[in-house]
Amino acid sequence: MINTCLARNQFFYAFVRAHHSIAMVANPPTPLRLVVGGAAIAAPVLHSLTDAMEWYQNGFSTTQLWLNYVAFLPMPWLLLGVYAVHAEALGTTALVGAILYGVAFTYFAHTTLYALAAAIPDYETLWGHLGPQYTVHGALMVIGGLLFAGAAVKGEGLPRFAVTLFAIGLLVNLVLGMVPGPTILQTVGTAFRNAGLVGMGYAVLCGTRRGAL
Repeated sequence: MINTCLARNQFFYAFVRAHHSIAMVANPPTPLRLVVGGAAIAAPVLHSLTDAMEWYQNGFSTTQLWLNYVAFLPMPWLLLGVYAVHAEALGTTALVGAILYGVAFTYFAHTTLYALAAAIPDYETLWGHLGPQYTVHGALMVIGGLLFAGAAVKGEGLPRFAVTLFAIGLLVNLVLGMVPGPTILQTVGTAFRNAGLVGMGYAVLCGTRRGAL
């Protein structure tokens, strides 16, 4: 009888601890979470869609470039927004990384307008026009993104799987930037990076912590 009571009490306390743990995983949505999480899902998905359009069309088109520009508009602010939600867990290194990443994508949005104005037919031609500047900002994107990812992996605010996907995409972009290869491989790296952003955006939108994903 005593053993049965003890077992029931242990079960009850285990249930309370589990319930408390689950309750701590999810936080109620706030306007900041809704805006940041929604943008961090929508913009990368649209960006990957325009990459698929570019690959299917074998180059740029007016519609594809405008959609790409719309996708790039929130990109400079995405990591800053994620940082704002999880500032205490991420720290100063993540803030520096988010700023560098944002500077890079401010420039990339400009290159899309440049391609529209100059009727650039494809990525290789765009690279021929903007090579050195594009390379510098590509390096800023990789450095900033990896700084952010490194801080996020050490912190507790974001799902490790999503952050790892984001970092893998950056590393693929870095390697292919140093070793020329087919454009489709860059698209694969970008797809990994965008998938990581979507995962982080989902975590922000739902108010979930690492334990939930």
